[in-house]
Amino acid sequence: MNMRTDIAIRALFAFAFGVGLLSCNNSRDYKNNSRATGWDINSDEGGFQYNNDYKEQETAPGLVFIEGGTFTMGRVQDDPMHDWNNSPTQQHVQSFYMDETEVTNKMYLEYLDWLKRVAPPSDERYSDVYEGALPDTLVWRNRLGFNETMVNNYLRHPAYGEYPVVGVSWIQAVEFSDWRTQRVNEAKLINEGYLAEGAQYKAGPGETFNSDTYIYNPENVYGGNTELSQGEEVQDRLEDTNEEGNPVKKVYPGRESGLVSPEYRLPTEAEWEYAALGLAGIRNYNSYRGRKKYPWDGQYTRSGDVKRQGDQLANFKQGAGDYGGIAGWSDDGADITAEIKSYEPNDHGLYDMAGNVAEWVADVYRPIVDDEFNDFNYYRGNVYTKNAINEDGSVKILGADEVVYDTLANGKLVARNLPGEIAQVPVTEDDTYMRTNFTESDQRNFRDGDKSSTRYYQPFQDATEPSKRMYNSPTYNATQPSDTTGAAPQRGYDTGTRTTLISDEVRVYKGGSWRDRAYWLDPAQRRYFPQDMATDYIGFRNAMSRVGSKSKTENKTARN
Repeated sequence: MNMRTDIAIRALFAFAFGVGLLSCNNSRDYKNNSRATGWDINSDEGGFQYNNDYKEQETAPGLVFIEGGTFTMGRVQDDPMHDWNNSPTQQHVQSFYMDETEVTNKMYLEYLDWLKRVAPPSDERYSDVYEGALPDTLVWRNRLGFNETMVNNYLRHPAYGEYPVVGVSWIQAVEFSDWRTQRVNEAKLINEGYLAEGAQYKAGPGETFNSDTYIYNPENVYGGNTELSQGEEVQDRLEDTNEEGNPVKKVYPGRESGLVSPEYRLPTEAEWEYAALGLAGIRNYNSYRGRKKYPWDGQYTRSGDVKRQGDQLANFKQGAGDYGGIAGWSDDGADITAEIKSYEPNDHGLYDMAGNVAEWVADVYRPIVDDEFNDFNYYRGNVYTKNAINEDGSVKILGADEVVYDTLANGKLVARNLPGEIAQVPVTEDDTYMRTNFTESDQRNFRDGDKSSTRYYQPFQDATEPSKRMYNSPTYNATQPSDTTGAAPQRGYDTGTRTTLISDEVRVYKGGSWRDRAYWLDPAQRRYFPQDMATDYIGFRNAMSRVGSKSKTENKTARN
């Protein structure tokens, strides 16, 4: 090889090495410019604005992180009741967050106080909003029992402030969850300077903050009151834009900012059961395969720990006429509900996932979990809606005089949408045309209860009448009078032959309560109750979906 050839090879090698370095550098240099176009991102001159500093989802108030995974949902052990409604299936749930405790009386009273302020009962426009959110304190009454102390005191007396709220229907629990979402996002935007300081206390009747409204039409939150909707951060940007004459920057943070959290909601049945089992620290094959009987390790309800040996691990009914045990050492510490965190948490850090109160979950009840159709984030209860759109193409925001009510089967009114929220309408056939993943707005009875599922099904026979439905539960009807004379709602129900209480309006509740025997403490157990009724032994806790990675940063570091 001559010298000239050697120099050429060296030059070519150096060039290739330099190009490689340049490529490596460029592959890491897309934080502030576009990988697609090369344009600047977050430029002072305007253009695309994006939160490049976002790390991961912040844990919202009251929640703990639950890393998702696979588990055996349902009861693997013997089924002496022969319910056959919790047959074991293998399921996978995504990572999510869940309340470490049940929602307490104090938390719910904060909700009622807010409603009384922004929708005062004295205002005719909102006269039914507050009443529709009130828990039913009469659930404590018993024909042959003296429980008036709880009727009068359990919800509001500070002695019960940190006790789980009861007397709340599934519908009321859903409305509380939505309220909580709005208040957490409102506080976050106030702290970041996008909303006026103290806006949450200054908003008057009909002036409510809503996260979706803020994303789609931020100028119209708080009923268009700019003194509340424009904090210092917004005002500074608007002033800079006007003075310098630059193109208008993005003033209001959208979903791409990462500031708006996902909604608080009721957990799905799969999420609740997965969280209750507390499989985070499990290295035992039998536990993983569904043979873990309680949220704690072991087959008994009393502690085997040397320091706490014999202590009850949950609040439940121990026998006939025995709601807590003999007073003293062997007592479980409660006769009705117990204060939150009275017992040890499970491996996820969740308290009272067995005992104290049973808990509402999001799912519509069916005896069979259809894992053949879906085994990922299983949930029955989807009712898809979309934003209502005005003629000019803008979203329809409910005005100060607009409240959307649902009339429950018992005639009670519950506010479904408050002023300031975006009106929702069902998904139509035009929206589902040529879709394969869903075809209707209401998917609650998909593959279960429709004509092709019933044993009466024939291709050319109408099987829609009540006697031909698979789940032909009684239908209760209630209508509100059209006048304003204070007349009582008209109530009634059909009297045809009925063979079941199951319908699209009954919801699953999980976990044992202070009224239940130990049999119901098993997380796999499931029962159902009408969504518009309440009891003295069913409460609830909230969950929140996780966006982004499956694991939190510290979990990834620990694995590595």
